[in-house]
Amino acid sequence: MHQVIASPQHEKFVIVRPGSRQGIHIPHDLYRELKGAVSGDLPLPAWLVNAARKAWGLKLDARPGKGTVLVRSITRLNYSRATYEINKGCNYNCEHCYLAERKFAGLPRDEKDRLLALLRDAGVLWLQFTGGEPTIDRDFHHAYRQAYSLGMMIEILTNGSRLHRPETIELLANMPPHKVTVSLYGASAESFDSLTRKPGAFKLLKKGLSAAEEAGVPLELALIITKHNAHEVNAMRGMAEKYAATYKEYANISPTYDGGPEPLATQAPGFLDKSTIFKGCPAGHTFFHVDPHGLATMCKVGRENPINLMTEGLDGLLRLPAIADAQMLRSGGCSGCQLSATCRVCRPLAKAYQEAKAPLSTYCQHGNGEQHDRN
Repeated sequence: MHQVIASPQHEKFVIVRPGSRQGIHIPHDLYRELKGAVSGDLPLPAWLVNAARKAWGLKLDARPGKGTVLVRSITRLNYSRATYEINKGCNYNCEHCYLAERKFAGLPRDEKDRLLALLRDAGVLWLQFTGGEPTIDRDFHHAYRQAYSLGMMIEILTNGSRLHRPETIELLANMPPHKVTVSLYGASAESFDSLTRKPGAFKLLKKGLSAAEEAGVPLELALIITKHNAHEVNAMRGMAEKYAATYKEYANISPTYDGGPEPLATQAPGFLDKSTIFKGCPAGHTFFHVDPHGLATMCKVGRENPINLMTEGLDGLLRLPAIADAQMLRSGGCSGCQLSATCRVCRPLAKAYQEAKAPLSTYCQHGNGEQHDRN
């Protein structure tokens, strides 16, 4: 199995290694040289041997190019990232979930394979498996192996409940992901199980984190701050520092992507982050989302006018940038807003908040006591 991947990345070319966050940028002429060496079964170029040793401590000089280096082809599309919602089903019933329904449904295995090949041919190098809970899909392990063999750098977004299973740990040890991002819903069984509405969930999480740490699986923790665990934030940070290389905190709970208000009740007063100004997003242009049935949209929130990749193929993605641009236009209550230059949320997310009839303070500067005319 390949040790490194060489791939186009927008207007550049990169060399990356599964399981590592180190990467190498190379010019087009070196990419062509490497592609020729691998396809012609020639010795690997000295510059790659030296770069791999420096970046990863990896010795490539005694290895054949074929099977060691996977060189991805230049594609006619400019996509490099995608999220694949392999199944909306979940073994938890989290109070804050952005999915209105968590039905077990999706493509059969052979169609999953075809979809992953389409993602590869669209240029996708960075692929995130998400859900629902991706690891409970009956085809997850197969789909992971398929994506890995196609030369994708994989992230798994998971609740960690099945991370401890030997078959999962063995898979991730033998085919390293770019990272596994585990959601942390509390620092105690009381808070964690309360939010997930699943007795024993915290115990499974700790078991999974320990197994992944022992196996050397690269972890990142996503600290989900809610009313159930706000009193444990420091303890949650301590857990993150113990198990993961990095962690991020999320306190702004969104409505369901179709505008349901139910998740908003879990927000922790005083923790809403309003510091980051929205400065644009590549969704629909260099990135896209795919649901369990192969429907492509700009992102997991902006799901209007989906493109059926299984029937339209890659040609359908040519329409996605215009669809994304249309969804980013300020409309409804956001039309003509004088504060749009310092808005904290994108238009699709603002629309979900508006449809949920959320308090302005949860997503809009007009909820901060400022006296501005929205129209």
